[in-house]
Amino acid sequence: MHEAVAVNPWAALAYLVAGVCFILALRGLSSPASSRRGNRLGMAGMALAVGTTLVTHLFSSNIVVDARQVTGGLQVNAGALGEIFVAILIGAVIGITTAQRIKMTDMPQLVAAFHSLVGLAAVLVAVAAFANPGAFGILDAATGHIEPVSRIEMGLGIAIGAITFSGSVIAFLKLNGNMSGKPILLPARHVINLGILAAILLLIAYFVTDDATAVFAAITVLSFVIGFLLIVPIGGADMPVVVSMLNSYSGWAAAAMGFTLHNTAMIITGALVGSSGAILSYIMCKAMNRSFISVIAGGFGAVAGPSGGESIDRPWKRGSAEDAAFLMGQAEQVIIVPGYGMAVAQAQHALREMGDLLKKQGVRVKYAIHPVAGRMPGHMNVLLAEANVPYDDVFELEDINGEFAQTDVAFVIGANDVTNPAAKTDKTSPIYGMPVLDVEKAKTVLFIKRSMGGVGYAGVDNEVFYMDNTMMLLADAKKTVEEIVKAMG
Repeated sequence: MHEAVAVNPWAALAYLVAGVCFILALRGLSSPASSRRGNRLGMAGMALAVGTTLVTHLFSSNIVVDARQVTGGLQVNAGALGEIFVAILIGAVIGITTAQRIKMTDMPQLVAAFHSLVGLAAVLVAVAAFANPGAFGILDAATGHIEPVSRIEMGLGIAIGAITFSGSVIAFLKLNGNMSGKPILLPARHVINLGILAAILLLIAYFVTDDATAVFAAITVLSFVIGFLLIVPIGGADMPVVVSMLNSYSGWAAAAMGFTLHNTAMIITGALVGSSGAILSYIMCKAMNRSFISVIAGGFGAVAGPSGGESIDRPWKRGSAEDAAFLMGQAEQVIIVPGYGMAVAQAQHALREMGDLLKKQGVRVKYAIHPVAGRMPGHMNVLLAEANVPYDDVFELEDINGEFAQTDVAFVIGANDVTNPAAKTDKTSPIYGMPVLDVEKAKTVLFIKRSMGGVGYAGVDNEVFYMDNTMMLLADAKKTVEEIVKAMG
């Protein structure tokens, strides 16, 4: 017969409070000004949820079987509890060490790696539940098999978890430079993807009627494969959407495993992460003029097109830090456009110092943020917040794009794809249709990049480099900004 863990009302209340903390955390993370408070609330909610789970299993030894109370249940013995705390300690040491040593430029890779761990955890929980369903309270005593409802939860959980794991591994390799950021378009990829997805769904449906090991293994293997195939064809320009999408997948995987573990906190947390990640992915796709379905279906509709990987051999103007300092000092308004190059050079602090000096000279300074600048959602916002750039000076694309035509200087620091006019005119470009910042409309464009030989992450050259109103500042971004600050002094 069906077994269910007895619910402690105090545990239910604690999980509810933890859920409220998670909701408030998401609310806080919606704005840079309240992000620190949001993080603290999220940590407090997670600490409460983990603590409640441990206390519940430590002191509660009753389960309900056929409305009869039986002792024994899922009580955690002292040895198991010791192992849990050792695991928590190891994880805490790794987490704290990683947080202290990780560079901001590597943050997208770290996020992708974390997503892979969540997916792998979901897979391992499903494997453990399949191997020992009695310990998880999902064994039907009458038939000796896993309950049909639990099979659905387990099948979906392991499928989503495996897709999250393998997809996140590919995202990590692309972000870390171990794989090309260009789309890798396999022959007949759509037919293959749809076939594998259909096979997974059919196997999950069959798994409900027959919990054979072979069926469970087939679902797991195919899910690992489709996760790989879905992310490989997605190019670098869409990688921030991929990171957000994988975040959503990890949430749904956690929620599915929450049902298997009878853990309310996991269900709540997973649902919040899954839904918020999906909403963020949709918003970003809309901002980039991308089809949400196309992206999550593995770049459906993408075409190979020309590589665009070579820079154009055309005349361009080169400037110096002194030239840039003079031009910005004479301006009425300067719009600063940060990109991944700023993150690589860790130039955000020098950039804020430059902005402060310009303000002292009576120049209006604003920062323009593209929704996919960098390698993950909010990458530039985090860097500018780290440098204590005033939140009121930071504007999103839709709020500031109309001001470039009335701006004296657009100061672009390491942002290529998000300022490329090819997105508006070249239908063969991999970034075509993506809204970009109209920096070319400013009276003068100061563009910092390391060399003219490189191209953006999407692998296309930028027409702005060769325009008459553009002055290229070819050097390390941080060094260049520091030289500009020195020239202003």
